[in-house]
Amino acid sequence: MTKIIVVASALALACSVGPTLAADLPSTKSAPAFAPPLAPPPIWTGFYVGLNAGYTWSNSDSVAQSYWDTDAAGLGANALIGNFPSAINASVDGFIGGGQIGYNAQVSDKFLWGLEADIQGLASSGGSATSIGPAAYTTLSRGIDYIGTARGRLGYLITPTLLAYATGGLAYGQTNLTASYFGAPAITAADTYSDLRIGYALGGGLEWLFLPGWSAKVEYLYYDLGTASTPGAAYAYTSALGAQISGAQSTTRFDGHIARAGLNYHFDWFKPAPIVAKF
Repeated sequence: MTKIIVVASALALACSVGPTLAADLPSTKSAPAFAPPLAPPPIWTGFYVGLNAGYTWSNSDSVAQSYWDTDAAGLGANALIGNFPSAINASVDGFIGGGQIGYNAQVSDKFLWGLEADIQGLASSGGSATSIGPAAYTTLSRGIDYIGTARGRLGYLITPTLLAYATGGLAYGQTNLTASYFGAPAITAADTYSDLRIGYALGGGLEWLFLPGWSAKVEYLYYDLGTASTPGAAYAYTSALGAQISGAQSTTRFDGHIARAGLNYHFDWFKPAPIVAKF
């Protein structure tokens, strides 16, 4: 009987101590792996709109003129007796301002690409000059009413919020060239060209993301809208040689420089929220 009591007591003691000892043993169950928080999405990616203002000045100021005389000295109608080329200067410059819209895609922590379109009006952009030609004097004026671009951008992030970029693409603008001829007796004629011209633009700039969603930029562009000529005008006059007909045509190149500053607001419609791992 005594042996039975001893064995029963030993079994009870083992049952009570066993769970306690088991709790102290190392567990074979693996703990959740630690995962650091994921990086936030690129801060430059997305659409933006903005305003800009600056100054523009022409690269080519000259307007070339070609004159001719016919039906002089009894040589008969349409007999060309001379061609008198000349060139005068009429600059195109003034203040410029407008807006832009674009999209950036940040592809790494250092590079992004983008697309941008803009349009600007020009204030006091016209230039005028006076030239003396055969039998008449000429007043010339030329100008650009507005200019716009559609360009690609390739940028390098100097810091996460400071972008340096190169840009280039299409340029377009409404151009005007007018020549008026005056003399005596009764020499009055006008020769006008006005058209939307297409060319290209190249440049670069710096853009600073100074607040979440807001950036400021400075930018330089060279634009070239090509060479344009007036249709040509003819006018009649009388000289010591008798009745004569003179004509003239004007040719110029519309190209120049733009230096401007701008302010952009960046939308975050397509930016995912930062993901933080749970542990």
